[in-house]
Amino acid sequence: MQITFTLQTRGQGLYEFTRQVTCWVSGQGVDAGLLTLFVRHTSCSLLIQENADPEVQTDLRNFFHRLVPPTSDPSMSYLTHTYEGPDDMPAHIKAAMMPVSLSIPISNGRPVLGTWQGIYLFEHRDAPHQRQVAAHISS
Repeated sequence: MQITFTLQTRGQGLYEFTRQVTCWVSGQGVDAGLLTLFVRHTSCSLLIQENADPEVQTDLRNFFHRLVPPTSDPSMSYLTHTYEGPDDMPAHIKAAMMPVSLSIPISNGRPVLGTWQGIYLFEHRDAPHQRQVAAHISS
């Protein structure tokens, strides 16, 4: 049981796709198992994060921007991979710091997530991108 989710981003930020994942898992007829998600790109990440207050997503984006600013920031002058834009190498660094895969238990045919947990793609690039997340269920 595999599928690839295609997510369209509009620049840096967190993009929730919990509903798409939950609908797909529910339709697979698996009562108990393990869902694995894997993003097929090197400049974005996957996160399980709070989905109740959008300020959490804003604060996460702002924190990582402060932690790893664009290469146009003087503090990043040591970076050499700059020909794809000032956001590219910082995006690779952020992706190296955060997960690119998630494992989520399945129980009663649904992903086992907490009340306020959502599944997010964390886009680290400024430009819009079409991202692919491979999903696999093991039962």
